[in-house]
Amino acid sequence: MSFFKKLKEKITQQTDSVTEKFKDGLSKTRDNFSGKVNDLVARYRKVDEDFFEELEEILIQADVGFDTVMTLVEELKMEVKRRNIQDPAEVHSVISEKLIEIYEKGGISSSALNIQNEGLTVILFVGVNGVGKTTTIGKLAHKLKSDGKKVLLAAGDTFRAGAIEQLEVWGDRVGVDVIKQGAGSDPAAVMFDAVQAAKSRQADILICDTAGRLQNKVNLMKELEKVKRVIEREVPGAPHEVLLALDATTGQNAMVQAKTFKEATNVSGIVLTKLDGTAKGGIVLAIRNELDIPVKLVGLGEKMDDLQEFNAEQYVYGLFADTIEADEK
Repeated sequence: MSFFKKLKEKITQQTDSVTEKFKDGLSKTRDNFSGKVNDLVARYRKVDEDFFEELEEILIQADVGFDTVMTLVEELKMEVKRRNIQDPAEVHSVISEKLIEIYEKGGISSSALNIQNEGLTVILFVGVNGVGKTTTIGKLAHKLKSDGKKVLLAAGDTFRAGAIEQLEVWGDRVGVDVIKQGAGSDPAAVMFDAVQAAKSRQADILICDTAGRLQNKVNLMKELEKVKRVIEREVPGAPHEVLLALDATTGQNAMVQAKTFKEATNVSGIVLTKLDGTAKGGIVLAIRNELDIPVKLVGLGEKMDDLQEFNAEQYVYGLFADTIEADEK
C-alpha cells in the first residue's frame, strides 16, 4: 500500500470536519508549495541533482527553513537511492513521509495540551503584540468550555491600550469571566488575584494573557519571569503550559521571535495563528525542527472553532490533498 493511501486511511479515522479545516486552511500553502512540486515532477524525466536543487528552492520559498530543507533533501536523496526510485512522480509520497518524520522526530508528536485531571490547570500565553494572542485566548477558552471545563481568563497585559477591554469582549462572547485590575497595574499582582479567584470558584483552567512589548525586551522578560514565579508559588507545578503565539504570515520573523522567547521563558508549545492567511505554511516544520518545540495549536480561519490542535498527518494531508485525491482515482 502506498504512503498516500496509508495517510488517507489514517485521516479518514479522524473527524471529517477537522480534515476539511486543515485542507481549507492550508489552501494557500498547498497552491504555492504542492503546485510547484507538481510542476517540478511534470518537467523531469528522472530524479537527478537538478531535480533536488529545484526542490530545495521550492521548500525554502515555503519557509521550511534553510537547515530543515538541507536535512530533508539529504534524507530524500538517501531514500530515493535506497528504494531505487527513478520516476519523479514517486518522490511525492516520499516527501510527505519525510515531512511527517521530521515533525515527529524524537517522539514529541503529541499536540495535546497538558490539562490536569485534578485541580487547577494554568496556561500562560506569551508573544509579541499583534500576532493574534488575545483572539487565540478567546478561541481556546471557547474550545475548552465546549469540552465541559470551567474556564477563567486573566488580563495580564496591563500596558497595551485596550488590551484589557479586548480580553473582556472575548470573555463576554464565550461566556467566561475575566479577572483584571486597572491599566498600568503590576501584571504579577493580576496573576495572584486570578489564581485566588480560580481556586475559590473551583475553575478547571486559568488562561493568562501577558504583555508583548518586544522593543523593551529586557523589561518584558523580567516581567514574564516574575509572573511565572507568582503562579508557581500559588499553584505548585504551574504554569502547566507556556504557549507562544506566533503569526504564521510573518514567516522567518516568527522564528526570530520564537528564539527570543525560548531564551527567556520555558516555552512548552507554539500556537501558530493565521496559518490560513499564508502561502508559507512550511514554517511549522522549521519551528519544530530548528527549535525543538511542538506546534500545539493552529489558527485555520476566523471562526470561533477554527483553532485546532495541530496534527502532523492532517497538516501533510492539507499540503498534498489534491495529489492524494488524484492518486486515488
